[in-house]
Amino acid sequence: MTDDDSLDVSPRDIAILKARVDYPTVSTRELSRILEIEYGISLSHNRVNEILRAMADEEVFREIVLPNRELFRHYLFRIAFNFPEFDEHWRDCYEALVEDPHVLMFFTADSNYHWHVVIQFRSDDRMERWVHEFFKTHGDLIGEFHNTMLHSVHKFRTEAAIFDDILAETEEGRRYLEHGE
Repeated sequence: MTDDDSLDVSPRDIAILKARVDYPTVSTRELSRILEIEYGISLSHNRVNEILRAMADEEVFREIVLPNRELFRHYLFRIAFNFPEFDEHWRDCYEALVEDPHVLMFFTADSNYHWHVVIQFRSDDRMERWVHEFFKTHGDLIGEFHNTMLHSVHKFRTEAAIFDDILAETEEGRRYLEHGE
């Protein structure tokens, strides 16, 4: 995604999303009050609910459950390719990673187009068995495989304040930010 590919979401809707992230468990009635106090946005709780539902339908955000980070051990796998086999095998491997329930995040992060996978297991033994089966199935594609255990995951969430950057991009958004000050 380039800067030009970003979603076009109104500053009001960003403020609503920010409030939902900041107060994830409050009712939409209470969220409506918070929006009025913190941003000067006056909407009924029904309208707030409709806006949140529409943003979810448009995939502006996803509602997910993040278990306590201490339930699992987290690992970072970096996968480089055996390029002569790439064309024939990449799709099956890609789809297997996207669909695998152990995969928390899957992305490309360097100029070599290596795949990086943040993955979670209950134990090192389960991770090692998974890697063994992964190599049995997709080994022809893999040129290099690096595994790093993430011993201490100190932060595992998105902060509502990140939306301030988006709000600061427009005059309307800056007014919402200034209202709360």
